[in-house]
Amino acid sequence: MIQFKNVTKRYGNKTAVDDLTFDIKEGETFVLIGPSGCGKTTTLKMINRLIPLTNGYIYFKDRPISDYQVYEMRWDIGYVLQQIALFPHMTIKENIAQVPLMKKWSETDIDKRIDELLEMVGMDPEQFKNRKPSELSGGQQQRVGVVRALAADPPVILMDEPFSALDPISREKLQDDLVELQKKIKKTIVFVTHDIQEALKLGDRICLLKEGHAEQIGTPDEFLTSPRNDFVKDFIGDLDAHRMQQLTIGDIAQKHSPEASTDHPDYPVVPADTQIQVAFQYLSEHDGIIVNGGNGDGKILNSRDVFKYLADRQRGDDR
Repeated sequence: MIQFKNVTKRYGNKTAVDDLTFDIKEGETFVLIGPSGCGKTTTLKMINRLIPLTNGYIYFKDRPISDYQVYEMRWDIGYVLQQIALFPHMTIKENIAQVPLMKKWSETDIDKRIDELLEMVGMDPEQFKNRKPSELSGGQQQRVGVVRALAADPPVILMDEPFSALDPISREKLQDDLVELQKKIKKTIVFVTHDIQEALKLGDRICLLKEGHAEQIGTPDEFLTSPRNDFVKDFIGDLDAHRMQQLTIGDIAQKHSPEASTDHPDYPVVPADTQIQVAFQYLSEHDGIIVNGGNGDGKILNSRDVFKYLADRQRGDDR
């Protein structure tokens, strides 16, 4: 869906992004993470040409981004900001309708799409669509920001630290909502964060940047079990291999998986005392596993359940 090939961005003598090469797969959530000033937001903004690259190529749908008219490309790429940036003088309906109006959708189709999206994020259209942004909470405004980015059904969504300004409870709820929403919409999402817990929880793959270059690109379990160097280990923090060895899949099933079912005959049955590293091997080959024994007996776990548990554990919220 999106390809970076030897992409570099310089500002004078300063290199903000240094020779990045990677692919972002269709339908995945790809997280860009790193300390302040590492180039993650610059990398994101080069995708939709808010920032021009200096060297290299970025491809979107197998075409260089320079081949597209800017407006045409941005209509196919939704954008969610930390600051939300809703138009304060417009209603929620009017805010969401902007890109569909520019694409000359009919009023009937726009109304239907707005109702559908608001319902998808748990907001009653009749209750919310005629309100102004100032009448909504921060979490509700950010949901509208996500809905607005989805309004014209773009294949790609860029999200630049969209939840970082929210309180911890609202932030965690929106993270959970995004995970559930992505199961339905299956968009290609590029997500910027500085929070490793958020990256582990949301990302199908993670790209950790340092001073503009990629230190490691991989799945959350690869970061947790096979960090490439000391910088990666330090950035991940205290979820090290020793602590991982103390956890079992039964611990996670007991606390974080409400589903119990035998309707998945293709899922392997895994003993509750199986260590996390071993469980990752099963989850790399199957969509889920069924826990056998202990308080989590019969419950189904998938990769998201595991990473949510580990992220909450690192945050100190071991529920």
